[in-house]
Amino acid sequence: MTDLGTSGAPAETLERHPMLDLLDDTEEGYLDFQRGDVVNGAIAWVGENEILVDVGGKFEGVLAGQEFSQMPPDQRRAFQVGDVVECLVINPRDRNGNLVLSFSQAQMGQDWDEAEAFFEQGLVFEAPVGGHNKGGLIVYVGQVRGFVPASQIDRRHAVDRARIDGTAGSPLAGLVSESLWFKIIEIDRRKNRLILSEQAAMRERRKQLKTDLLNNLDEGQVVEGFVTSLADFGAFVDIGGADGLIHLSEISWNRVSHPREVLQLHQAVRVKVIAVDRDRKRIGLSLKQLEPEPWSTVTERFVVGTVVDGTITRLADFGAFARLEGNIEGLIHVSELTDDARPAAEVVSSGDTVSLRVIRVDPKNKRIGLSLKRAGPDYDDLPLSAAAVEIDEVLPDPPAPAADATMADTESPAEAPAEVADAAPVAELGTD
Repeated sequence: MTDLGTSGAPAETLERHPMLDLLDDTEEGYLDFQRGDVVNGAIAWVGENEILVDVGGKFEGVLAGQEFSQMPPDQRRAFQVGDVVECLVINPRDRNGNLVLSFSQAQMGQDWDEAEAFFEQGLVFEAPVGGHNKGGLIVYVGQVRGFVPASQIDRRHAVDRARIDGTAGSPLAGLVSESLWFKIIEIDRRKNRLILSEQAAMRERRKQLKTDLLNNLDEGQVVEGFVTSLADFGAFVDIGGADGLIHLSEISWNRVSHPREVLQLHQAVRVKVIAVDRDRKRIGLSLKQLEPEPWSTVTERFVVGTVVDGTITRLADFGAFARLEGNIEGLIHVSELTDDARPAAEVVSSGDTVSLRVIRVDPKNKRIGLSLKRAGPDYDDLPLSAAAVEIDEVLPDPPAPAADATMADTESPAEAPAEVADAAPVAELGTD
């Protein structure tokens, strides 16, 4: 018996309807796509409510409705029929049988790929700050949202972390839209986690900047920078990507026991380059050499027997120090404070402005002797030779800096020690 088709004709003589081939192709096409696939297609139609994309397989995909509705009008208008676009499959077949695509998620996938490449290669890149919150900065790598913890923000911004609160008054608000350098220090695509560091990026950049700076820096140049760290032996100053050292002896013509007496962290300064060692990558700077040497005219400005105004700066067991006009500091020996030689702390306090009589001037050794008790008019006509205290034995000379001590050979620490033991105060000013 011969099998017959629905028309009564033998089955082997029936021709296959073309629509069946089309349906088979379409079904096969749908099965070829999986959620998360990235496909290329040509825009087939741009409407007011949707965009169709020809992705092959004899059918078209549709842009996700929510993505289309959230798309800015100018971005919609930018799409033209025939444009080739990359899409991410977010649903191979929705309840209406449509292949649902996303432009933005495809781009985000590319951005994640780029971020992972940056991380693996340890690359440093520049990007604008997109926002801030109470924990740090928000930076986008393409469309991937990255986070810069406050602890990873470079020190040059002088950010007061205690004031970071995510509001418009936060110190981080001023960095929004500013283009900064970053390095990816942690990435987890699955957890949507991207952590960036400006500090790490700047360390990389400073290495190159320091090399470039050393090649173009000459002794005698005057440059600008900011204080990055304070140490017992001096202050580190960033002069354009590299740190130079202002040795304690080059901070002021006055003797100082610690840089914090003159400088503050993040303070902007003008300094003179006094030494450049390109082989050892060391830079020596001076702050005081941009100021006139105050002791060169001290005998003209401070005559023995005259009364001058001074500001008490420090107290010691043997007396008190007072700063005079022109940043000159002199000593009021304890015997010249009062007739009964009371301790300095019982007579004056730091910050007091007092009248003082000059009883000794020694420009060679950079010393001035002052008297508080003899500053009144009753002593105007009295000889002062007996009152001139020999302070040489009281105040030893500070040790001279060791060889190369005036030059920086490493980057300064991120922060100076919070507490440093105070050195014994001295009356001499400058370095012999």
